[in-house]
Amino acid sequence: MKLDNKEIFKTLNPNKVWIPVLLGIGIVFVMFYSDPSITRENLRSVFDASWPPILLAVLVIFMRDAGYVFRIREITDKRLTWTRAIYVIILWEFASAVTPSIVGGTAVAVFILHKEGIKLGKAIAFVMVTAILDNLFFVIGAPIVLYFAQGSIFPESHVLELRLGKSLTYIFWVSYSLYALYSLIMAAALFYRPRVFKWVLLKLFSIRWIRKWKHHASEYGNQIIESSKELQGKKAKYWITIAVATVFIWSSRYLMLNALMTAYVDLSFTEHILVFARQIIMWVVMMISPTPGSSGTAEFFFAQFFYEFLSNYTFVTSILWRMFSYYPYLLLGAIFLPRWIRQVFFKKKEKE
Repeated sequence: MKLDNKEIFKTLNPNKVWIPVLLGIGIVFVMFYSDPSITRENLRSVFDASWPPILLAVLVIFMRDAGYVFRIREITDKRLTWTRAIYVIILWEFASAVTPSIVGGTAVAVFILHKEGIKLGKAIAFVMVTAILDNLFFVIGAPIVLYFAQGSIFPESHVLELRLGKSLTYIFWVSYSLYALYSLIMAAALFYRPRVFKWVLLKLFSIRWIRKWKHHASEYGNQIIESSKELQGKKAKYWITIAVATVFIWSSRYLMLNALMTAYVDLSFTEHILVFARQIIMWVVMMISPTPGSSGTAEFFFAQFFYEFLSNYTFVTSILWRMFSYYPYLLLGAIFLPRWIRQVFFKKKEKE
């Protein structure tokens, strides 16, 4: 993985926050003016919320972020202090928020960890482990929720039928298959046969039309081998801890919406299970979104997946959902990034 400082800082640019913000606001306006069922009364209904569930939703968000900070410290063998781990997570979330979901903030995460004093090989290994664990949550979790949802997990939406036909199911399975395949290949490369992975890469990039990238493929193969060495000898406690942390993080992310929805409507236990399950399905679909942080895509799918539970409260709940789960990281990233740059680049130079 080649770390180009100029390209990294193009991603870590505070001015980029306006792109997803404008996309999100744009889709909200389109939804408001194109859907006759959304009226000013719907907007005023935001004040109908019960405050205890709102506070619970905020608490769950803090729990999720605390889980992220804890996990990155455990993954890096506590090489990061709590303060540095908070910086890493905020900037990582910021990078993910300003890049398309299908791209993510992997290269930026490696860059951040490397600048925090972790060797490049270790930084790549730690980020890859994080990505594999996150993907495995979906790969393993999706079939489980499909089983418990008993066939009602995909929403019956007239809008989805008009715009996508029956393709929502296909989009989900294509996304799921791609992420499952990626997770399987990377897990095998990292933990089983890194040298075989490099050999396959070199054979693949020996093909005439893509031969010019063979050198980059070779470098990437070397990095996988180095990362694999860094992870050898880790005890079972290490893997159990970060696996449990991953389940906690993603469960907290989804339970936030469950809490938020109960501020407006009463949900039975079965409906809570279904809401949680649909979020996993929706997230897998959103992973192939071409927009930064799935802006626009998230708001559109939210209305289709959860209208049957929220009815007239769907619009305001979708806005609150994004305000709680997405926009804070744009703001925090824009605030913390200049401080991090001063600390990592300028203070280190002064010390030298």
